[in-house]
Amino acid sequence: MNLNQLPLNSLRAFFAAAKHQNFTKAAQELCVTQTAVSQQVKGLESKLGITLFNRMPRGISLTMEGVRLFPVVEKVFSDLSLNLDNLKLGADRELINIGVVGTFAINWLLPKLRDFYQSHPHIELRISTNNNIADTFAEGLDYTIRFGRGNWHCTIAEHLFDTPFSALCNKTIASYLHTPQDILQHTLLRSYDINEWSLWFNQAQEMAHCSHTASITFDSTALMMEAAINGHGIALASPFMFQEKIAQGQIVQPFDIYLNKGGYWLTRLDIKKQTPAQIAFKSWLLKQAHQLNNE
Repeated sequence: MNLNQLPLNSLRAFFAAAKHQNFTKAAQELCVTQTAVSQQVKGLESKLGITLFNRMPRGISLTMEGVRLFPVVEKVFSDLSLNLDNLKLGADRELINIGVVGTFAINWLLPKLRDFYQSHPHIELRISTNNNIADTFAEGLDYTIRFGRGNWHCTIAEHLFDTPFSALCNKTIASYLHTPQDILQHTLLRSYDINEWSLWFNQAQEMAHCSHTASITFDSTALMMEAAINGHGIALASPFMFQEKIAQGQIVQPFDIYLNKGGYWLTRLDIKKQTPAQIAFKSWLLKQAHQLNNE
């Protein structure tokens, strides 16, 4: 196709609609009407002579032609966005967008970034935190650091390290804990996983009816730990990630019992090629994790 005839707005509409699999959400992203997005996509389909979306009563889905076109358009817009950002930063600087679990960012990554910038002064990191839920497409992330077992759809995941969980509380509550069963006399602080305390008690070889115990659910581990420090209950979290608070005496690990729920992984979309700057960051991060695993 002649570049002078390139339908840029139509390609933007297609890209947004394909990311969200929804014309309304695409319209919200582009700050236009749903009708405008639909018309732009129809115009692109007419110009190309192909159908890009299956229109269904309750939504849309990509056709095979749409599936083939999407990574091409995604790469073009990604490269354009990256280069425009690099122009803002300076000709010799490159930008990497990273989504990170908040606990990992605060307690492990941020303290190490000085080392990264000293060895890679030409790379700028843009870090956003989340509660382990990130839309890599919509947020334009180059990498996402997640907690889990490494099985995310359409994603290449590289293992960093595991962080087993244990019971954590303040000194006052710890003074009342002589056996794991004593925990049931206090409020259980937990994440969205309703089974994690039961699994921990299984590791302790204790029969426990956690459903009969008061509990508070958090979507932020950092917030959960603040609740534990302030005596609102007993948290189930990674002692490694909060070793500084343990060293300061803010938090106590009353029992040497661990539950392995997974670990931290560096992930990226499998269809997205890596830039030299991204490869440099990945190599640095994997080296840092390797050193930890060998300590």
